[in-house]
Amino acid sequence: MGLQNSKKLFSDAIKNNYAIGAFNFVNLETLSAILDAATELNSPVIVQCSTGAIKYAGIEAIEAMVKAKTKNLQVILNLDHGKTFEDCKNAVDHGFTNVMIDASHLSFEENIALTKQVVEYAHSKGVTVEAELGVLAGVEDEVSASADDAKYTNPLQAKEFVERTGVDSLAIAIGTSHGTHKFSGEAKLRFDILSEIEKQLPNFPLVLHGASSIPQNMVKLAEQYGATLKGANGIPEEMLREATTKHNVVKVNVDSDLRISFTAGVREILTTKPETVDMREYLKQGKKYVTEVVKNKMTTVFNSANKA
Repeated sequence: MGLQNSKKLFSDAIKNNYAIGAFNFVNLETLSAILDAATELNSPVIVQCSTGAIKYAGIEAIEAMVKAKTKNLQVILNLDHGKTFEDCKNAVDHGFTNVMIDASHLSFEENIALTKQVVEYAHSKGVTVEAELGVLAGVEDEVSASADDAKYTNPLQAKEFVERTGVDSLAIAIGTSHGTHKFSGEAKLRFDILSEIEKQLPNFPLVLHGASSIPQNMVKLAEQYGATLKGANGIPEEMLREATTKHNVVKVNVDSDLRISFTAGVREILTTKPETVDMREYLKQGKKYVTEVVKNKMTTVFNSANKA
């Protein structure tokens, strides 16, 4: 129990047809909310920080918070969307057990070269590595690409990429996107591409980024108390269930869902109790809603409850 890399957890997930939610946090409240859900449901979990969150909270504080709160859980601490070798090295050196190098914006050969450099360093420290092939559209934190720049993962390239880099898991582009407005029309994921990738990489851990479902009850609650989220939409949960229980998608990134839920809780208290100046009161409500959303993901989407 406690912090561990992805090797065994992802292998177990593939064998037993479930996925592990990868939930972004930026402070103690969001971290605690995620871990409360994992504890209650006896679920493995991935807690992750972007480089933006690290700049905000400080990597030493993040390291201390996570180590203090994860002793009795199966937890991966992941760097989300590291852009440089230095980003990944810094995370490895501060106790992260998995790092994601995102060189998907580079050429295929440049992506391979940078990923291989990160893999060699991380593996020497017992840390596993995720990389990305293909480009997702959308904007979230320090990750952005226009719809014109988005491109699906090429299955044959995926096989070559994994073989040449030695990476431990691969984030693929099959139609998910970053941000709170994922589809302008009908939601669609390219399960045909996913199946072709699996043929090329049998039993290999695959990852979906930009996979928040944007729970409409939380959108409505946030809007009820003043948020402007008109048209916010996400990946339908039935599509995520298919990807995680019938395919080898073992890690699913969730960020926007938590942002909206936390915002809904804070807005609710500040609106209904305008006299409050006790930060604990409104932060506690935000934390409550994040825990509810994470529990729903673990039980009804990822099938990870009671798998720790």
